[in-house]
Amino acid sequence: MAFSAKEISELKKRAAQLRGNLIDMIPPGKVGHLGGSSSIMDVVAALYFKTMRVFDDPKDPRRDRLVFSKGHAVLAQYAAFVELGYVEREALKHVKTLDGTLQGHPDMDHTPGIEAVTGSLGQGLSVCLGMAFGLRVDGSDSRVYCVLGDGELAEGQIWEAAMAAAAYKMDNLCAIVDVNGVQATDTVEKVLPNPNLKEKWASFGWHVIEIDGHDMAQILAAFEEAKATKGQPTVVLAKTVKGKGFAFAEGKAAYHNAAMNAEEYAQAKEIVKKMLEEA
Repeated sequence: MAFSAKEISELKKRAAQLRGNLIDMIPPGKVGHLGGSSSIMDVVAALYFKTMRVFDDPKDPRRDRLVFSKGHAVLAQYAAFVELGYVEREALKHVKTLDGTLQGHPDMDHTPGIEAVTGSLGQGLSVCLGMAFGLRVDGSDSRVYCVLGDGELAEGQIWEAAMAAAAYKMDNLCAIVDVNGVQATDTVEKVLPNPNLKEKWASFGWHVIEIDGHDMAQILAAFEEAKATKGQPTVVLAKTVKGKGFAFAEGKAAYHNAAMNAEEYAQAKEIVKKMLEEA
């Protein structure tokens, strides 16, 4: 399926709006996962505002499901929930507070739109596999999407789920790996190298698509290809930049989970303003 220039432009603007919402959640001095939330934001915009079947009611049984296995980047979902009307914009001011509904990791009991409690890395793909099985048993054509971090792929449970998903031909399941090359303390290469991801996933029986995770046309095309793939699950290896869009944070492990100072925050606000003007 070809996507029009207008569709691409609208989604780029959505991604800019979501990055603006992200910045609103972590004002100067407040610690938050800027890097990994921003790196996956273009994918999130494509999923919620084009690819996935979503409804005004976040519990509508006909919906597609999205689970962030790398739960620390849930701020990217919260940014989308505001635009979808699932949470009030005011809630962004109370992220990670005891009286807020938006916690630092996903909480399905208190946040509309969250499908699973995640954050203990490595478990999300297993959860999504269970969801996909359930939907198949129910005769539903809904799809399940799972966002993983490339550093998270060091967790063995992911590969157990990957084997099972392929064995049971779960073609209603799509994993997205945020390949930004940087994890909490350093680069993935320095912490625990995990090369040849395309070959690894293919050897486990998955259909593999490699894309630029910031190219909206490539993102959309990948998800259409995933929908059209039958008899096996699909993984999208999205090459991204940690902290994408915010020059002071790009590619830096220090901004995996950190607080911006006043100067950086002001710079981030100006960057988002320019993104919106250029979208």
